[in-house]
Amino acid sequence: MDFGSRLRRKLTELGLSESEAGRRSGVPQPTINRILSGESSSPRRPTVEKLAKALKVSPDWLMFGGREDRVDVNVEPTLGPTRYFEYPEISWVQAGAAMEAMELLNVAACEAHPSDAWAGPNGFWLKVRGPSMTSQGGISFVEGMVILVAPGFDVENGNYCVAKMTDTNEATFKQFVWDSGRAYLKPLNPAFPTVEVDGEWVIVGKVVDAKWPRSVLA
Repeated sequence: MDFGSRLRRKLTELGLSESEAGRRSGVPQPTINRILSGESSSPRRPTVEKLAKALKVSPDWLMFGGREDRVDVNVEPTLGPTRYFEYPEISWVQAGAAMEAMELLNVAACEAHPSDAWAGPNGFWLKVRGPSMTSQGGISFVEGMVILVAPGFDVENGNYCVAKMTDTNEATFKQFVWDSGRAYLKPLNPAFPTVEVDGEWVIVGKVVDAKWPRSVLA
């Protein structure tokens, strides 16, 4: 049973419509619909926690399954801070291959890095290349760091993402910006150009974590 199936089961048990579940949880009804339809199989952590609180179940059960635990609605539920996940580090060419890259993960001998961020069943790390996402102030992603990519996650204005051109097999890492009805991929380094997301671009996944690999810190 996947996330959408567990959510549907609880809605049926409680006699809740998508609209009522949205009203109680604060999660938009279209988001709930995408989860139930399977279009969004790996929702963001805040979404999971809001739905779990409204349905009076634990976020861990709703996200991962296992034994169903009832929760005290007076206690704010959270995904356990001690839960860690291991994701493989793959190449930028593999990432650009999108779903084809997922098949490669099963056979390639890759280094794995842990994270407490949930990146879905097909999450993967990429090593930052070049200075395009190095900023002189604020958030900065320096060459050699690794970023955790969550394929299938919703990407919103201001999020960081990995995208690829449809006619290439290589991906790029940028900030997603929505401005005046148009989407752009923006570098944090002003020396590099911002490009508009048109029909030639595909979003591979949302970046949900970034850090220095253990091999650098050892």
